[in-house]
Amino acid sequence: MDAVTADIATDVFEQHRSVLMGVAYRMLGRVADAEDVVQDAWLRWSGADRSEVREPRAYLVRVTTRLAIDRLRQIRARGESYVGPWLPEPYATDFGDTVPDTAERAVLADSVSLAVLVVLEALSPLERAVFVLREAFGYPFADIAGMLDRGEPAVRQLAARARRHVDERRPRYEVDPAERRDLTERFLAAATGGDLAGLMSLLAPDVRLVGDSGGRAKAPVRILESADKVGRFMAGITRKGVPDLSFRFLEINGGPAVLVLAGDKPDSVLQLDVADGVVRTVYIVRNPDKLRSLGGL
Repeated sequence: MDAVTADIATDVFEQHRSVLMGVAYRMLGRVADAEDVVQDAWLRWSGADRSEVREPRAYLVRVTTRLAIDRLRQIRARGESYVGPWLPEPYATDFGDTVPDTAERAVLADSVSLAVLVVLEALSPLERAVFVLREAFGYPFADIAGMLDRGEPAVRQLAARARRHVDERRPRYEVDPAERRDLTERFLAAATGGDLAGLMSLLAPDVRLVGDSGGRAKAPVRILESADKVGRFMAGITRKGVPDLSFRFLEINGGPAVLVLAGDKPDSVLQLDVADGVVRTVYIVRNPDKLRSLGGL
């Protein structure tokens, strides 16, 4: 490959990198694994006979999807045990001006949310691939069938099973992002101020707190349920006091979140699911392995 051809190949790949990363992350829920898959896709692309590739984006999405399916099967075959509740690795998302349509932005944000990715963990690799390609990126069934080397009727069946499973288990919260940000700020102020009454006023009676530490940091090893338990847990954290803490608001998995820093290192990520003006679920990720990708933000 001469220098000019290599530059063209690189430019084409970079044009589609964000889409490929979006597919791989939704398939795997792990940033490092998704980055590895995208890198492997680049190696396939750089070695491909591009004179036979009519649609580079379709080719790259097909390669990335198949690599992600293989990686997901490998992860599950290892059968690794996990200490406490599992959450996807937080992924900094910023659709910026690349997704001008409000409805499309909402679909992308929902498909990458922590709640949906947790549900997707229960799908088979093929079901997950079909769901991601269809629901998040809007590919026609015929195109997905070609990407997966499956008949279109089989793909439609996979899509129906995946959609039914997700609809049965996903929370149905539709909240304006500004309202979610406002409630997150009020929640953080009450928590850091040790204001139990203020916290309780923001929590739904059946609120849940899901803490992911992987046994590597302090966090509940079981899901906490009820406003009393969640409120007292959050107020108790701040009463213990952690020196040199700071907070940054950023977009994580399609919604507002708080990156908690201890010194200049990520300590945890806090994100809320809200509905009807109250907090329905509190997500806290403290596993240091899952915070590495946020270290440079």
